[in-house]
Amino acid sequence: MNRKQLTILLVALVVLGGAGLLLRKNQSASWSGSNPAMGKKLLGEFPVNDVTQVTIKQGTNELNLAKKDDLWRVKEREDYPANYSEISEFLMKMRDLKVVQSEEIGPSQLARVSLVPGEGTNSAMVVDFKDQNGKPIRTLLLGKKHMRKASRPSPMGDLGDEGWPDGRYVKVGNASQVAVISDALSNVEPKPEPWLNKDFFKVEKIKSISVSYANATNSWKLSRETEAGEWKLADAKPGEQLDASKTSSFNSALGSPTFSDISSKMDLVGANPTQVAVETFENFNYALKVGAKTNDNYPLIVSVTADVAKERTPGKDEKPEDKEKLDKEFKEKTGKLVEKLAQEQAFGKWVYLVSSWTLDSVLKERSQLLVDKKDEKKDAAAKDAKAAGIKLDPTTSIPTPDDADKDDAADPTAAPVEK
Repeated sequence: MNRKQLTILLVALVVLGGAGLLLRKNQSASWSGSNPAMGKKLLGEFPVNDVTQVTIKQGTNELNLAKKDDLWRVKEREDYPANYSEISEFLMKMRDLKVVQSEEIGPSQLARVSLVPGEGTNSAMVVDFKDQNGKPIRTLLLGKKHMRKASRPSPMGDLGDEGWPDGRYVKVGNASQVAVISDALSNVEPKPEPWLNKDFFKVEKIKSISVSYANATNSWKLSRETEAGEWKLADAKPGEQLDASKTSSFNSALGSPTFSDISSKMDLVGANPTQVAVETFENFNYALKVGAKTNDNYPLIVSVTADVAKERTPGKDEKPEDKEKLDKEFKEKTGKLVEKLAQEQAFGKWVYLVSSWTLDSVLKERSQLLVDKKDEKKDAAAKDAKAAGIKLDPTTSIPTPDDADKDDAADPTAAPVEK
């Protein structure tokens, strides 16, 4: 390597190093100002295990999460069970939050970062952590989100003048310092729905399913003899034929239902709800009452019963060496079924707002399960044509020109076909 090449290489290294420093500077530009508390834990030594109450409030909206009988519950939803994983993750995040920037801000400047106490404009979101006796542990005020502006055009399109949130202005209790953290905490809101435990009943191994409408002509019941068996329509009338393509979805109907919200007002389903009854091969019975759909949600009440066998009936010619194994398998299976029954019976205390995609596949009218009459006529015409050796246009059930020519050629008395 000669001197000229070495010089060029050194210049290139200097340029790359400078570019790296500039990039680093730009990346941290949004965290400008003095940072004497940078890197310190925002809430200090936060005793996570002592927290048994969390209140999130902003303006007139308030959410209360409280631990009762070793179970977290949502007060604004009649003490419905809360999502433990969500709360646990939230508390751990609070424990580990670190200060990225801090500065002294006078009371007159709090509105600028939306950290004004109270219920007015630019008010802060207040998060209170308390112990089992209601004693305050920490109070955290969440203010305006810190925005990072793009240094270059985004490949995803225009992000707007403000950029995107990469942190948040916060204040701990009555401290005079306002801090910035590197988490926008966008999911923290005083709304009960996101904090609910969304575990729900689960229908498995369906044996029969029926839907009863106010207009009885729309009602129906399907059943099958085995889990892989063919669905049959009860009380089928002359000319009624099930369309297998329309009933195949019932094999896994209500296998993973979910809900968006709950209510204790049982009258939400109305005086004359649609009723769905499901029986499984494991002797579980689900009775669903479904109200009128509103905002893409159905109000739903579910009741679950089951006849779980308490004893196993030994098989004919069962060998003694197999008895212990079979008894153990039976005990494990029935134990799971008993546990499932207890969990699902607890859902009967509330009305659930269930998304339409969960129930629309079940709430079919009788006519929607049958073979369409037009399709039936086409099938009949296709069978007759096949028997006569005529090729049909699949869209019209009319003989194709080639078939017509063949028929005319075969019949010497037929009139000539113009071409």
